[in-house]
Amino acid sequence: MTRNLFQGPLCDVLGIEVPIIQAPIGSASTPELAAAVSNAGGLGMLGLTWTAADQAREFIATARLLTARPFGVNLALSFPVRDHLSAALAAGVPIISTFWGDPESVHREIAEAGAVHLHTVGTADEARRAVAAGVDAVVAQGWESGGHVWGRVATMALVPAVVDAVSPTPVIAAGGISDGRGLLAALALGAQAVWLGTRFLTAVEANTHTAYRRLVVDAVAQDAVLTTCFDGGWPDAAHRVLRNQVLTEWERSGSHRAPDRPGEGTVTARDGSQRAYQRYDDMMPLADLVGEVEQMACYAGQSVELVRDVAPAAAIIEWIAGEALTLAATLTQGYEARET
Repeated sequence: MTRNLFQGPLCDVLGIEVPIIQAPIGSASTPELAAAVSNAGGLGMLGLTWTAADQAREFIATARLLTARPFGVNLALSFPVRDHLSAALAAGVPIISTFWGDPESVHREIAEAGAVHLHTVGTADEARRAVAAGVDAVVAQGWESGGHVWGRVATMALVPAVVDAVSPTPVIAAGGISDGRGLLAALALGAQAVWLGTRFLTAVEANTHTAYRRLVVDAVAQDAVLTTCFDGGWPDAAHRVLRNQVLTEWERSGSHRAPDRPGEGTVTARDGSQRAYQRYDDMMPLADLVGEVEQMACYAGQSVELVRDVAPAAAIIEWIAGEALTLAATLTQGYEARET
């Protein structure tokens, strides 16, 4: 049983050995992170929505230099990403992930290029529509997820409902998973892989600020709050972040919309080129920012309580996969002992 635990149709389609996919984690994703995950047998992803098209090409080229294994690109469809998609397909990226929009709008272009199309959903009905549009696999994103959250159903209930709705189309479980126990549970629910974002925020290769990593490592599940507070750049989009002073003050003031919020327009941090980021912007604390980075949008899911270290991506993959295999073997031995 344990020997075949990670073998399935989706792993074959994606060309991976371990059913662990690194969620794109926005601007914190890097070619180094994607390549490290892919080199460790999982699937690394580049989040390219908020990059310029030229930078997207550069990221793809760098990732290709760092790994000979498959990696993917993620695009949020509510933003202008046509040039990014064309650049990725022209470069031969084998896997395209889409989110926050209609997958039918881009599926034909993806399919004609011979790439695999993944799409994130929040309900079983949405999964059916995505499959009808032609996607090759769906990511069932549970409410526990960090970052921008599309649905309102928890992972434990969502994943089996989506599996039942779209079988035999493969399903990937997202939300509330940061260790081998979560991986094994997701496989038991019928998913063929897991999609992990919060766990990779503290990967050595991620473009996350050291203060952000410290907040993640120290946080508990209750600190990860679903809100619309940090909407500058992505209005009316719910997101889960770690509670900080900005969020608390905004809630206490009545959770008003812009421009009637405490400290509206205050500069929170700047990057190396002196670009300013204001309070309530949707930017996360990246490695090169200086200022009050703890008051920015510190995205994290409820599985943050399971993240307790900073480690190389390869070590994260090895630990999660090893824990899942060990637990599966232990459960199998327990069942066999009860039967004898």
